[in-house]
Amino acid sequence: MAKNKKSGSKKQSNKSKGGSDLARQAAASSASAKKQSQSNQGGKKQGIFSYIKGVRQELSKVVWPTREELTTDTIVVIATVIFFSLAFWLIDTGFLAALKGILGITLS
Repeated sequence: MAKNKKSGSKKQSNKSKGGSDLARQAAASSASAKKQSQSNQGGKKQGIFSYIKGVRQELSKVVWPTREELTTDTIVVIATVIFFSLAFWLIDTGFLAALKGILGITLS
């Protein structure tokens, strides 16, 4: 049982190390953002070019869907839209029929 307690404390110390790593990364990220904002105060041209460079960097990080994933997701979206369209139409038709029966109204 003593071994289990020791291994538990090791796990906790690893978690605390991970937390400090995150704090270090956040601090480094914050520092680099401050440096970048200070260097970009040179003018509009530099700001526009650095903005476009940043956009390209972020787009390179994007994980784009494969053709198969895109096709599957598109089919799911279309099927969901059709399902809910039919459901709302049926509910609307039911309410209309109920109102006609209760109130005796007609629509021209």
